[in-house]
Amino acid sequence: MTLKIEEIKSLIKESMPDAEIKIQDLAGDENHYSATIKSKIFTGKSKIEQHKLVYKALKGKMGNELHALQLNTIEN
Repeated sequence: MTLKIEEIKSLIKESMPDAEIKIQDLAGDENHYSATIKSKIFTGKSKIEQHKLVYKALKGKMGNELHALQLNTIEN
């Protein structure tokens, strides 16, 4: 089972309503993505903390339905 780009965006937006999200399918297999996410929620947090917030937003799907997600998080 895989996740579509719109499903990933929806999950992230649920946790970060102000997020600006750009996602690219790196391999064309709906399983390897690159995401750039810009949100106020990242302000003052380390990159590790920012990435953990994204993984939490994905509700356990990372490593299961979603195999690989390259993250670029940006403070808004």
